[in-house]
Amino acid sequence: MLDIIILFLCFGLFFKILRLAFRMAWGTAKIAVSILMTIGSILLVCCLLFAGGILILIPAVILCIAFGIVKACA
Repeated sequence: MLDIIILFLCFGLFFKILRLAFRMAWGTAKIAVSILMTIGSILLVCCLLFAGGILILIPAVILCIAFGIVKACA
């Protein structure tokens, strides 16, 4: 009987450790993606400016400003 109780406790501990590992991996992935997206968006803007993409960049900035205003009002 004691063996069964210890077995259930070990299974419970195993699943809690597994859940913690997934949560830590998810948090690390979110941090990495946010850093990469920040760097990528800055590089995209710089490349568009240097490659003559200012004509594409102006409407994109206008859309971002419009979405920001709508989000601030809502």
